[in-house]
Amino acid sequence: MFDRYASGEQAVLVHVEFSDEASKEALSELEMLVSSAGVNTLDVVTTSRNAPSAKLFIGSGKADEIADIVRTLNADVVIFNHALSPSQERNLEKVFKCRVIDRTGLILDIFAQRARTHEGKLQVELAQLKHISTRLIRGWTHLERQKGGIGLRGPGETQLETDRRLLRGRIKAILRRLEKVAKQREQGRRSRKRAEIPTVSLVGYTNAGKSTLFNTLTEASVYAADQLFATLDPTLRKLELSDVGPIILADTVGFIRHLPHDLVAAFKATLQETQEADLLLHVVDYADDKYQENTDQVQAVLEEIDADEVPQLMVCNKIDRMEGMQPRIDRDEMDKPIRVWISAQENLGIELLQQALIERLSQSIVERRLRIPPQASHLRGVLFGLNCITAEEYNEQGDWVVDVRMPSADWQRLLKREKGALEDLILTN
Repeated sequence: MFDRYASGEQAVLVHVEFSDEASKEALSELEMLVSSAGVNTLDVVTTSRNAPSAKLFIGSGKADEIADIVRTLNADVVIFNHALSPSQERNLEKVFKCRVIDRTGLILDIFAQRARTHEGKLQVELAQLKHISTRLIRGWTHLERQKGGIGLRGPGETQLETDRRLLRGRIKAILRRLEKVAKQREQGRRSRKRAEIPTVSLVGYTNAGKSTLFNTLTEASVYAADQLFATLDPTLRKLELSDVGPIILADTVGFIRHLPHDLVAAFKATLQETQEADLLLHVVDYADDKYQENTDQVQAVLEEIDADEVPQLMVCNKIDRMEGMQPRIDRDEMDKPIRVWISAQENLGIELLQQALIERLSQSIVERRLRIPPQASHLRGVLFGLNCITAEEYNEQGDWVVDVRMPSADWQRLLKREKGALEDLILTN
């Protein structure tokens, strides 16, 4: 097998234009991915086809042309802007006489460079192992032979079978450790829920400006850069909003079109922050010509992780790059904020975003003053169990007068459970 390329290696990029819309990839995105991986681009080869070739993905003539370019420029790796099958990678490496990486392998490589936390490293390793397990045979011929030598002759597993068994064992071990991490995250989410702290999760296409916005809102120092997948490990910070109180803001990994399924599966624990959020801030780079395609892609990933039902507030970012654009809030027919136009980099419209957040989150919070007579004391116990009593006193009749504050969903459940008995106890709405 050819040595895996290291950061800083010299690459030839290959981009194929297909007539099929679903197979199309953006060349500019490949160039950004390659730059984010720290790889130097020597040349970009483009071609067009109606459908990929089963053997080489591209035509044999174009493959020979790329092989000449690789030899002339002394390139170390050829990177395709498409997903290749293991046999296609193997066949192309025979022609090019160098390492071949597809789009999925490149994204995995960037993730491996970006992972900082123990959890992030485990998630990336799991995705890599699942990807590699289908490609074990590439370039190796000895893997199909059984071990030779004294004490190893005769029946037994081949080297390929040994490697597959070791891979399966490692994948199982990582899954067990990630399960522990998922349980720890779940405990954290449960304790936040008990404390009635709303969670707002930042989602969006990679490089949309999520981390810059996160830093601006929370005065944190999360790594933010004009490159794809600058953020990999999720970061949580507490933010105080007037009329709402403390909220948890979560910065998450960016999405990208044709995000490898292994990555989505590996980052399940991380993406659960998005699934269980009270509100999603969908950050969109509106200065990008392909903002609509990118928005659709984010929605597709949200559907894939079952987070498409979570309420969203659209954040139209980078208006400083658009002529004549000013910060503003767009509202629906019910006067609810649905879109905020800002520039996180230039700190434009941040107050409007905070105002929209307060409006959206306070709509989901119910505040009531209740008079609870002694014969309904069980209700007081229920309210304490929900951890929603903010103040309590006695009136002259010996009743408890309590101020409660809880999510609207909990209040509706309580009304339903008490079968209408609660309405008579409400003093103020």
